[in-house]
Amino acid sequence: MRRLIAAPFVLAALAVLISFALSNAEAVTVGLWPTGWTATLPLSVAILLGMAAAFLFGALMLWFSALSARSRARHAEDRVRMLQAQLDALNKTTAVQLPPPA
Repeated sequence: MRRLIAAPFVLAALAVLISFALSNAEAVTVGLWPTGWTATLPLSVAILLGMAAAFLFGALMLWFSALSARSRARHAEDRVRMLQAQLDALNKTTAVQLPPPA
């Protein structure tokens, strides 16, 4: 069902990307400054590669920033499990020691 809903959006995005690639086919020379490396690519490929690199860099930064939150969550879950075990043990001992209600 999800695929059925997502398919039109994926197809629309692919149509936009294909249209972009076909309308920006001029060759450009891209260089990496300190190394002297150069490559001649179609403009659309150069732009899409730059966008992909920026997206991956942003995703990596977000992943690293979320590491501390995931670590805190993992420690909190461990603490909850420990406290729940202590509470269960306490409930067992108090249930045994209390006299039955009259």
